[in-house]
Amino acid sequence: MEFPEGLRYTKDHEWVRVTEEGAVVGITSFAQDELGEIVYVDPPAVGTALAQKGVLCVVESTKAASDVYAPISGKVIEVNARLAQEPSLINSDPYGEGWLVKLSSVDEAQVSALLSAADYQALVQK
Repeated sequence: MEFPEGLRYTKDHEWVRVTEEGAVVGITSFAQDELGEIVYVDPPAVGTALAQKGVLCVVESTKAASDVYAPISGKVIEVNARLAQEPSLINSDPYGEGWLVKLSSVDEAQVSALLSAADYQALVQK
């Protein structure tokens, strides 16, 4: 299982990568492994203002439908349109091509308060 450095993580298994424009958000390898084969993603609309810990989107797998929570507050500036046709990208590349949304207006303090890769790894390997 991967735990890329340079990302921040939540206890609910989302990750955040800070960029010049704001942040990219996705679900972790652990989360996609627990969910099983992802078959559908219901993303938020571009322009949606997300509150930290509010529902970001719904991800459906062959096992269940699960809410994904916003790890940080921000405004959705882009959704991963490829997931409409290829939701399995979340399974095959959760930290790359399987990202969910890009956010602007990111609060750096919220990002800093998230788990490091080492802390997240310790959490899921208990």
